[in-house]
Amino acid sequence: MKILTGGIGKTETAGAVTALALDGVEVTVSSDMDAALKLRAGQADYYLGTCHTGAGASLGVLVGLLGGDACHTFGRSVPTDDEIAALLADGKKVFGFSVDRIDAVTPALARAMAARRP
Repeated sequence: MKILTGGIGKTETAGAVTALALDGVEVTVSSDMDAALKLRAGQADYYLGTCHTGAGASLGVLVGLLGGDACHTFGRSVPTDDEIAALLADGKKVFGFSVDRIDAVTPALARAMAARRP
C-alpha cells in the first residue's frame, strides 16, 4: 500500500507514518498535483495533506481533480477510530488536516489504512 503526503507538513507526516513501521506500507513525500495524478492512475492508494487550518489548501488540487467524493478534511479536529473507519468504508482516499494535528491524526489514519489492506 502506498501513502503519499503533501502540504506544508508533508515531511513530518511522512515521518510519522514511517515511525509506525507498518508492514507493507510505503510512504512518499509528494506534491498535490503529482499525488492527484498518481491516485487517478492507481499508482498510490491514499494521500495525507496538511496546511495551517486543514480546511482548504491541504486538499484544494485533489478535490478539483479527483472530486469531493474521494476527499475529506478533518480541519483542526482529531477524528475517532470509528469516524476514520466509516470514511475509509465510504471510499475516501484523500485526507486533509491541520499541520498542528500531525502527531494525533497521522497514526490513526495510517493504522486504519493498513488494516484495510487485502
